[in-house]
Amino acid sequence: MTIEPIPAPSGLTPGVDAPTWPEEFAERYRRAGHWRGETFGRMLRERAAAHPDRVALVDFAPGRRTRTYRQLDEAADRLAAGFAGRGIGRGDRVVVQLPNTAEFAEVVFALFRLGALPVFALPAHRDTEITHFCAFSEAVAYVIPDVHDGFDHRDLTTRVRRGAPELREIFVAGDPGGHTALSDVPCDPSGPLPEPRPHELAFLQLSGGTTGVSKLIPRTHDDYLYSLRGSNEICGVDADTRFLVVLPAAHNFPMSSPGWLGTLYAGGRVVMCPKPDPTTAFALIEQERITMTGLVPPLALLWTDSAPRTERDLSSLELVLVGGAKYSEQAARRLEPALGCRLMQVFGMAEGLVNYTRLDDDPETIVTTQGLPISPDDEIRIVDDTDRDVPDGAFGHLLTRGPYTIRGYWRAPEHNRSAFTEDGFYRTGDIVRRTASGHLVVEGRAKDQINRGGEKVAPEEIENIILAHPAVHDVSLVAVPDDYLGERTLAHVILRADAEPPTAAQIKAFVRARGVAAYKVPDLVRFVDAFPHTGVGKVSKKGLRSAAASAEQR
Repeated sequence: MTIEPIPAPSGLTPGVDAPTWPEEFAERYRRAGHWRGETFGRMLRERAAAHPDRVALVDFAPGRRTRTYRQLDEAADRLAAGFAGRGIGRGDRVVVQLPNTAEFAEVVFALFRLGALPVFALPAHRDTEITHFCAFSEAVAYVIPDVHDGFDHRDLTTRVRRGAPELREIFVAGDPGGHTALSDVPCDPSGPLPEPRPHELAFLQLSGGTTGVSKLIPRTHDDYLYSLRGSNEICGVDADTRFLVVLPAAHNFPMSSPGWLGTLYAGGRVVMCPKPDPTTAFALIEQERITMTGLVPPLALLWTDSAPRTERDLSSLELVLVGGAKYSEQAARRLEPALGCRLMQVFGMAEGLVNYTRLDDDPETIVTTQGLPISPDDEIRIVDDTDRDVPDGAFGHLLTRGPYTIRGYWRAPEHNRSAFTEDGFYRTGDIVRRTASGHLVVEGRAKDQINRGGEKVAPEEIENIILAHPAVHDVSLVAVPDDYLGERTLAHVILRADAEPPTAAQIKAFVRARGVAAYKVPDLVRFVDAFPHTGVGKVSKKGLRSAAASAEQR
């Protein structure tokens, strides 16, 4: 099947804004049945027709609310019509920053219906990140809650508007203040809604990013829906699955591994958890008879410690997936006895490749590896620093390409030249080895990116903020090991000789005041006189990490 050229929507240039798969690969993936010509909007429509009265979604905002598949489908239609009436159409970008509520799913499916592109922001993001997402994506609209976790998101909007001139509309779930109430947007469709094509972009996801704020990851309907089907098959997701969305629903992991989208694809029930703590989550597991959920390692450790003391009935829970960061073998061994369910490790990235341990893997494989790829067409290379393949069993840099791994970031041609090989392999930045069975074992990150309990921190972004402090001469942010988070952040700071020296708390407050997400504020601040350097005069972050480890041991 050949895809005929189509006009680029809203100023987008196919293959430039978002690099695409070469036609020979696209044809291969279609022939293999990976890409089936589905779209998210059509998927929900088909599920609503097949079982209209089955409960699709439960949330607690604040009372218990349900949406059947028919209600979710109709809500998406009416909201899509309302968005269209306000000038939002195919190819337009809309930054969505909503918590785990029914409105999140309704907004996302409404945009899918229009062929508009959700840009997924997390509830923790603040001025710096949101302004970048809106400006860089040229977003025409921004969707927020009124107040979430004590933070008034409406307070962001004036500052965001100044930095994002394309932004026309701000929709608020709840009290709109001076903006448009999301509840006022839906209307009855006056005619058929536009139908995006399966090979077109469905949304823009956030990368962890190693320099500055996150890059944007372009995902198509075809490629992402394939990853859902593959995940569902591996995890045993079906119409009886009740999936608890504990992590922010906009995160790639709880969205697709198998996540709330995978559960809806299978006709199961999605339960949105307002907070991830054991008290809240365990009550919902008992009340909603939850069968499956996904956790990052710090949360898995907290649940493991709390489960033996809970009076809640967790017996419905069949499978817990743990991913988003390296899960230690010792912690993995404790989960199943504590929670009374199966463990499945997940190792993947929003850029594409996802690996799972399997339900029929032996216990040692489950606790000591991070799994096998979803697809037989996931190509894996493990290479040395010169891109030469290393022997199986040896650690090296992970490269990958496949039917759901992107071929380039959104509008980032210069970065793409270094992030991808000439033949289309994505350089993940992970150091891994492959076992005799083909399972991957993750050693760590080659890049400087810090993985703080599943949340990614780019050192350069925080270093640039700290460098703006009038008393700071230089700064270098590194990761240090942490039993709970996996990694925490340590800022090494060199002060100016002629300035009043700040305290560590004042440095942290300075970063916090710049409006970044709370998880990016350094956990530790250490004042030093100088940095170690490499042979070519660069700051040696390896030396800083070694020095930090030595200091911890003293």
